[in-house]
Amino acid sequence: MTVELGKIHAIFRYPVKSMAGEETDAASLGWYGIDGDRRFAFRRVNDQSGFPWLTASRLPELLLFKPINTSPVYVRTPEGRELALHGEELRAEISRRHGAEVQLMQLNQGIFDEASISLISLATIRRIEQEAGRLLEIQRFRPNLVVETLSEEPFAEDQWVGQCLVFGAETEAPAMNVMMRDKRCVIINLDPATAQMDPRVMESAIRLNQNNAGVYCTVTNTGVLAVGQRLSLR
Repeated sequence: MTVELGKIHAIFRYPVKSMAGEETDAASLGWYGIDGDRRFAFRRVNDQSGFPWLTASRLPELLLFKPINTSPVYVRTPEGRELALHGEELRAEISRRHGAEVQLMQLNQGIFDEASISLISLATIRRIEQEAGRLLEIQRFRPNLVVETLSEEPFAEDQWVGQCLVFGAETEAPAMNVMMRDKRCVIINLDPATAQMDPRVMESAIRLNQNNAGVYCTVTNTGVLAVGQRLSLR
């Protein structure tokens, strides 16, 4: 049985992990997520852990670097300079800000935290916003997909874990399995436009839903996603 849930409200991709993202009206969904999403990342050279990537949780101003285009050749710095993504000048600038050496890496299968798609509902964002007592920018949550649900119930995504989401009405419509809830880190405290910290955001997510907001998904059928596309549970 198929149950209609709502529609896609917004689509985002982040060409370089933890740098600024871009919003798009449509995107190709491949087996490794949205094309062009998190294919590059800076690695902390001296980090021997299983997660060596430099993220905004360690360097908040990384959010203020903006890749130019989906397959970026240049990155715009917070000061407005355009530096070559693969160039020594950008690598040295990020190393200086971080205080340790970093190295640019490219993985064709993407560089993700838990799974290739991050999804959250508008209702969840608005409820955290209400609890935090301030307006919240959607990109603060670093989603690939923001959905507008018919029920407008916050944290309804938790109920979708273990089930399949279908986008559109076609027989071979794009689809993904909902793998797990998205347990949040301090990045949601960071304003994506200024990198300023506000701990009320994460504190609100903790109080409301044990710090979970949205879900992680893996792709089960490829295709094209578009704003306004119908979302169903199967």
